[in-house]
This record gives sequence, C-alpha cells and structure tokens, in this order.
Amino acid sequence: MTTADTLLSNGHLSLSVASLGAEMQALCTATGGSYLWAGDAAFWTGRAPLLFPIVGRAPGDVISAGGQEAAMSQHGFARRSLFDLVEASETACHHVLRASEQTRAVYPFDFALHVTHRLDGRTVQCDVTVENAGVVPMPFGFGFHPAFRWPLPGAEAAPHVVTLASGGNPDRRALNDGLLEPAPLPGPFVAGRLEIEEALFAEGALVFPNGAEALRYGPEDGPGLRFAFRNLPDLALWKPVGAPFLCIEPWHGTASYVGDGPEIAARPNSLTLAAGETATFGYSVTLEA
Repeated sequence: MTTADTLLSNGHLSLSVASLGAEMQALCTATGGSYLWAGDAAFWTGRAPLLFPIVGRAPGDVISAGGQEAAMSQHGFARRSLFDLVEASETACHHVLRASEQTRAVYPFDFALHVTHRLDGRTVQCDVTVENAGVVPMPFGFGFHPAFRWPLPGAEAAPHVVTLASGGNPDRRALNDGLLEPAPLPGPFVAGRLEIEEALFAEGALVFPNGAEALRYGPEDGPGLRFAFRNLPDLALWKPVGAPFLCIEPWHGTASYVGDGPEIAARPNSLTLAAGETATFGYSVTLEA
C-alpha cells in the first residue's frame, strides 16, 4: 500500500487524489486557478473527506451495530484510512478500502468501499460504491465533504451565492453538540437563493435533511461551480467563521437526533445492505468557463 498522491489531468483541469482517505487534495484549472481548499489546521485540515460508516456525530461518540458497541468519532473512519490504488489513467483513478482487523474492531462487517474520481472536460465526477462483502446485513451512512474556496479564484470582490435548481427552501435542523434537534426550522433560502455570509454559520453547519438537489455556488455575475448529486438526499453547508472555504456536503444519512440511541441502523436516512448487495453514490462539480 502506498501513500503517494495520484495526479489526473485532461488539459482543462488537474486533480490530485491521496491514498489517505481517497481524498481530493487539489483541483486546478489549466490557467492556474485553484478551487479546492488546501487544508490548514488553523481552521480545518480536511479538504474533501469521505464519510463512512456514519455521517456526523453519534450520541456520546458511541455506535452500535451487529450486536457490538464501539467508540467512533464524527464522520467515521474512512477519512483516516489508507486506500489501495487499484487502477489509474490520465483522467481517472480507482481506490478501494476493504475491511481489516482494525475496522472490524469498531464496525464488525466485511465491506469494500470503491472510490472513482474522473475528469471529463471541466467536470470532476466522484462515485463511491459501498459493497457488503459479508454474510449479514450491514447498516451504514455515507457522505461527501468537499471544501471549495471562498471566494472563488478571480471573484474576490463579488458576493457568493448558493442557488438551488428548484428555487425551493428546504427545512433545516439545528445542531446541539453535533447532534440534530428533531424539530424542523425554516430554511434560510429565499426563492432558492442563499448569499454566503459569516453570520450564517455562527452556530455551526446548516443541515437540510432530504434537502439535496442540483445547485450552483459562486458569484451570480461570473463563473461558478455547478453541482449534481446521485443517491444523496441530505445536504449540509459549513463554513467555520473566518475560514476561506465553503463545504458543500451531499449525504445519505445524517448525525443522530438528540435523544437517539447508538444504533447505526436507526440513524436518520441510514441504509442497510443485504449480503452481497451494493449501493452507489456520486456527485459532479463543473467549473464554468
């Protein structure tokens, strides 16, 4: 197993993907614009982690699955695990994480997490297939957590807006020590539009259960980023106050609700795969010219 990064390039974009977490490290245009957050411990060392087998926090940071309880920190262990590079070309790479003694100690299932990054013109496509390679049902949640620069390159003076394709305003849930409050709150979007401001995130991430849909991020009068999601019903937006990035996070599953127990299967929007089954999740981001 190697820890080297894999570099993809197609003449429009270059993308670097690490074997640690199968995490994107840098996304740049041919003209030198850098769109992905570069990681800085002053705010957050992550760049685009993969969240598995849970999304968000568990009560007391303890999960229960397969008749076993174990400590598990927020967002699970995949983001801190070394993946194997299975295949790579100039424009695509495939990493995989398989169950090990270390993972079974906290999550007693045989699984495989297949991650593919691909460049297509000015689009980055990331697909993840979760496989139950064991003989018992396997509960889990999965999510993406990419961070993009705020403001975007060349648009430092312009307000940045997240615009939902439907023009809607999904309900959100407040966070209480990393867990979700059960009562829905009115969302902050107005006709599908949300201008990104520091004050929005004074109390943490904005979480929209069942609120994910195609969206755009960036200045309204200039190039931005267009997102599309596959099999990812939940959405979060997060920006630590003062941080020069915005996380646009599509998930299948969320943190537990306040008052819930530790069972992974009972978490909001969790999934359970039968033996031999798979589930695939994906998102794409297109850099407008």
